[in-house]
This record gives sequence, structure tokens and C-alpha cells, in this order.
Amino acid sequence: MTDSVATVLASLPMTIPSPPQGVWYLGPVPLRAYALCIIAGIIVAVWLTERRFVARGGAPGFVIDVAVWAVPFGLVGGRLYHLATDWRTYFGPGGDPVAALYVWNGGLGIWGAIALGGVGAWIACRRRGVPLTAFADAAAPGIVLAQAIGRLGNYFNQELYGAPTTLPWGLEIYRRIDPGTGAVDNLAGVAVDRTPLEIVQPTFLYELIWNILVAVLVIWADRRFTLARGRAFALYVAGYTLGRFWIEMLRTDPALTRVEGVRVNVIVAAVVCVAALLYLALARGPREDLSASMPVESAGSAGGGPGTPGLVTPRDDENDDARAARASRDDAAAPDRDDTATHHGASEPSGVDAEPEGMQPEEDASAAPPSSAH
Repeated sequence: MTDSVATVLASLPMTIPSPPQGVWYLGPVPLRAYALCIIAGIIVAVWLTERRFVARGGAPGFVIDVAVWAVPFGLVGGRLYHLATDWRTYFGPGGDPVAALYVWNGGLGIWGAIALGGVGAWIACRRRGVPLTAFADAAAPGIVLAQAIGRLGNYFNQELYGAPTTLPWGLEIYRRIDPGTGAVDNLAGVAVDRTPLEIVQPTFLYELIWNILVAVLVIWADRRFTLARGRAFALYVAGYTLGRFWIEMLRTDPALTRVEGVRVNVIVAAVVCVAALLYLALARGPREDLSASMPVESAGSAGGGPGTPGLVTPRDDENDDARAARASRDDAAAPDRDDTATHHGASEPSGVDAEPEGMQPEEDASAAPPSSAH
């Protein structure tokens, strides 16, 4: 038994093979793994953010409204950061400026994506009066999971890897060519064979695993300490940049450098990490009220007049935070509502159907005109 297990283990590859290609064609239509990974990451981020936002008392569907603004802004910001830090590839000697528009070929800087995506989210939240910090706290784990999925796109593109290594989990890099022209094309080409040109550090895998761990950390800490006022987002930023700092130093792909050859992404990661830790330590306050995220048409009650806030029935699957947020929202919307009203009609203000001492009996009151009750 032991010999058979050893034989199986010996037959397993001691390195990680790269995909033979990153682009497939359905007729003339290219299916790019990088683009599919980005789309999958966005879907996961929206799904998880929706669950967390609603659990905090927010309106279902509001996250989609924010994504309509944040995603395009984020894609533009990520591309602009990439162009700024790798401008020689497009605008230097022998560069192709038109290729700066080819987002599907890879090249999105997370710093620009988060910064400009945050601007889009701020616009959407401001239009409804929702605090951006509250939305950011709900979105933090989803964002970092989207980053993890996006790193799979780098794997298919054979990019963003590290220096040669002899580690058993080294990544095999193949020679890819365009089948039509025979020219070398590492992004859209197909591997000539499975003979590796070199075996390198799989930095994409390091960051993928690290990002998943950061997402788990944020979710756990948010439940354990009830993070609010942007603290969950700050924890995500601090955790991500801490990992990016050391992973970035393993990479060997070209990038803008400064300060005696130190990569600019290393410097940015260090500065942002310190800023996030300071915010995490100094920010205070309870969770924000998300009642403004509710659509306007839901403000009317079934029995009240126009503009009368209706009661929201708690759902059985809500957690304590959601129930507390709903209770806070109900109190703010109808401060004059009395608990005794629930015995007579949810839409009636407190005291209307009460029978103070000295009033006529119920049968006499029922004969009075409606106006006399007021």
C-alpha cells in the first residue's frame, strides 16, 4: 500500500503547469479568460455585498444601483493606473498607443480601480443619502474576493509571476505563438508544447490565497466586533496591502520603479497600509442608519395616508444586526407610534382608538360621526 502511494506521488508533477492558452474562439468571437475572471469576480462581489448590505438593514437591490456606477468607474481607474505605471509599453519607443484601450488583454491596477470605483460608489450613495462608509463596510469582503478571482486571469495570461525558483510549487511558463502567423504571443497565443521555458514563483497564487484569507478575516472581525464607520473596509485595505507588500517584491515583470529600484507598487502598498491602520485605530461610532437606501415608493403604508411610513415586518432569517437596524429605522420613521397600536391597527396613530376615562361606551362611540373621533 505504501509503495503504491509513493508511486502515485512520484508520478504527480512537482510544479504547476500553466494553461496552454488564455483565449478561445467561438467562430470570430474571442472568449478571453482574463475578461471572464473579471466578470466572475464582479458577480461574486455584488452577490456578497448585497447579502451583507441587506443584513445591515439596507434595501434589497440598492447594491446593483451602486454597481452601475462603481464598476465602470473602477475599470477606468484601474486602467489609468496601469497606464501611468507602465506607460513605456504603450507610449515609449516601439509602443502601441492604441493597445492602451485593450483592457481585455490584462493590465488593471487595483489602486486606481478602488480609488475611482470609490468615486462612482460615492456618487450613487450620495444620490440616495446613504453613508459611503456603510456601503464600503458591506462591500469589503466581496471586493477582495473579486481580486482573488481576478488573479486567475493573470494565471491564464502567463503574467505577473516572480523570479525563477526550484520550489515544488513553481509555475511552468510555456512559449506561446499565434497559430495563424507563428509570431510569439504570450497573451492570445497557444503553447507550442508543454516544455517550460522557465519555472517561476507563482505570485498570482500567493495573492489569490492571501486575498481569500483577508476576506475571511474581515467577515469574522465584522461579526465579532461589529465594525462600522468604514472600519471593515479599512481592515480589508490594511490586510490586502500587507500581503501585496511582500508579494510585490517577488515579482519580476516590468513596472515603474523609483527610490533606488524599489517598485512603485511596494511604496504605495506600504503607505496605504499605514493609513488604513491609522483609520482603523481612530475611527469610532455605531453602525450607520441605512433607511435612506429604501425606495421612495415603499415609504407609504398600507393603511396610512400618502407619505405615512409603513411598518416593516421583521424576517425570520435576519440576524440581530438586521433586526436592530430595522428597529432603528422604524423608530426614526414613526416616533409617535405606540406599541399598543398593534392591538388595534398598525396604520392608526397611538391614542386614536384608545378609550380614556370618562368617554362614552364603545357602542355609543360607534354611532358618532367619524370626525368626532378626532
